[in-house]
Amino acid sequence: MSYIAPVKDMLFNMQHLAGLDQIAQIPAFEDMGMQTAQAVLEECAKLNESVLVPLNWEGDKNPSYFKDGHVTTTPGFKQAYAQFTEGGWQSLQHPAEYGGQGLPKTIGAACGEMLNSANMSFALCPMLTDGAIEALLTAGSDALKATYLERLVSGQWTGTMNLTEPQAGSDLAAVRTRAEPQPDGTYKVFGTKIYITYGEHDMAENIIHLVLARVQGAPEGVKGISLFVVPKFMVNADGSLGARNDVHCVSIEHKMGIKASPTAVLQYGDHGGAVGFLVGEENRGLEYMFIMMNAARYAVGVQGISIAERAYQKAVQFARDRVQSRPVDGSMKTSAPIIHHPDVRRMLMTMRAYTEGCRAMATVAAAAYDASHHHPDAATRKDNLAFYEFLVPLVKGFSTEMSLQVTSLGVQVHGGMGFIEETGAAQYYRDAKILTIYEGTTAIQANDLVGRKTGRDGGQTAKGIAAQIARTEADLIEQGSAHAVAVAARLKTAREAFLNVVDFVVAGSKTNPNAVFAGSVPYLMLTGNLVAGWQLARALLVAQDALARGEEAAFMQAKITTACFYADHILTQVAGLRDSIVDGADSVTDMALEAF
Repeated sequence: MSYIAPVKDMLFNMQHLAGLDQIAQIPAFEDMGMQTAQAVLEECAKLNESVLVPLNWEGDKNPSYFKDGHVTTTPGFKQAYAQFTEGGWQSLQHPAEYGGQGLPKTIGAACGEMLNSANMSFALCPMLTDGAIEALLTAGSDALKATYLERLVSGQWTGTMNLTEPQAGSDLAAVRTRAEPQPDGTYKVFGTKIYITYGEHDMAENIIHLVLARVQGAPEGVKGISLFVVPKFMVNADGSLGARNDVHCVSIEHKMGIKASPTAVLQYGDHGGAVGFLVGEENRGLEYMFIMMNAARYAVGVQGISIAERAYQKAVQFARDRVQSRPVDGSMKTSAPIIHHPDVRRMLMTMRAYTEGCRAMATVAAAAYDASHHHPDAATRKDNLAFYEFLVPLVKGFSTEMSLQVTSLGVQVHGGMGFIEETGAAQYYRDAKILTIYEGTTAIQANDLVGRKTGRDGGQTAKGIAAQIARTEADLIEQGSAHAVAVAARLKTAREAFLNVVDFVVAGSKTNPNAVFAGSVPYLMLTGNLVAGWQLARALLVAQDALARGEEAAFMQAKITTACFYADHILTQVAGLRDSIVDGADSVTDMALEAF
């Protein structure tokens, strides 16, 4: 089965949960409400369904390859990238000043989901370019912006993010790449970077590397890291391409998944030094790079939703087609499609509920981002920024861990056929695994949630979100249907468990950090589960009212059923997570190290 973009669900979330029409009242986003969103999403769906979906399986079978210093991408990728950029899809969310379309993230994130569902290996290239654009918009000089932004925004050039080195994985304090200042104000860059997504390829005429390095004499640790633009080809004063810079791909990785995406080892300065241009000020590179990383972390969370959606659609189609065994209730006297069997339906509902819950959470987060950056009222910007920043580790951490469970269930629905590569179900499982690792592992997201997002403000942001959830519970009870009241009860139990854990985290972050951080990932999973369930509860309220008016009965009934399933089968996990966090720390740390 080919992928069909879930445009209706995306538009539902934008309209009823994210409040896109309110976002469209912000001066920066005039005329970018639901009508614009529908037109953009429908066109985006056409491109992805017709051009990029057919290349996904091809990329897994015939991945990018490296030879004689050059990377050749999967057949068809180069042509597809030309269509992608000619259609203006790289420029969607970026400022009109540099040739962008200036659409809100609320719309752009949905397009990103489609792109990743269609072909995640392909989508990684524009995703990294988006991050480079954000970093230059925030910290780049006027000269850097004038030289690079327009061509990055158009997609004529692509961007990369160079953090990791052989001896420095997530520990950026160990970065050794060095930058030597030159009399003309440039720097010579020397070092090795690994795991560089689309660090070398044949789809664009230039690649703009954003590189973390240490200037000679800089302080040790993360305080001594600077950020540099290092282009593959130098750029002449008139904007044309000049000489080849001293940065070269020496190999690409052979990976478990996302095989068509070339992951490069880049060598800087083997022939005298790669010319680099300082971004912002010396020794503030990590601060600037976090701009790219935060954008990428949200985008990776969307990738989790994307691959879950693709796996769900494939599993549903297989379950409709695969005939095996008679139904246990005797409703059919012959073997039936397996979608009739209760456990298959349980698996499909789990896949659907997780995916829709995380999509709703990510959409609401995107709207908060838009308001935090563009709303005219300073207090509104501040509140939305706190909410968005709290949700980023949830979108990244919970959605990607969710995608592993969903893609695994997708294989399980296929049974033995799922273990056979030719069915395609296994590819989604393999592709999904990287999502819990790159742009910060789940533990790194959890540490961020514990330290920066919960402990730093004494749990105030977390408790503010809990107060919003309580208001939704009240709305559900007021609505009064049996479904609404049942979901309200589940939501209340989960919210109270969450508040219990927040108090535990705040009280113990300094006095007993081992106990708190032993439960950091369960805390992230608990919180992501709660927030996704909250959004589905809000969706239930909308759907019940729409159903009462006789509007889109099949779609709205499915929304209600999905919300009820989430409450009964997924939200109920929160209480157990609470127990493991608050009561189970000792059993994490008690084992003697030599006993492992």
